Amino acid sequence: MNKPLEPHLTFDSAATYRIRVSGRIAPNRSDWFQGMTIRRLSRGKESAVTLLEGELLDQAALAGVLSTLYDLHLPVLSVECLSAGPSEMAL
Repeated sequence: MNKPLEPHLTFDSAATYRIRVSGRIAPNRSDWFQGMTIRRLSRGKESAVTLLEGELLDQAALAGVLSTLYDLHLPVLSVECLSAGPSEMAL
């Protein structure tokens, strides 16, 4: 059974996110997205879907990533918080 994230997720805590977007992002653009890994999910004639995954320092960093996606005109399909709480990154 999965533990709920809510008790550990705060406005200023680090968390690991998975963000799916419609469109393509070059894997070498990780620096635009706070170092998140970039992976293309669809190929060929399918609509392009890209997955961003990684730890972000806080909600401001998440907002920055979402703002960058907005500026690039890439529709966000989903945002999922995978884990939250104290992190080496936050220290």
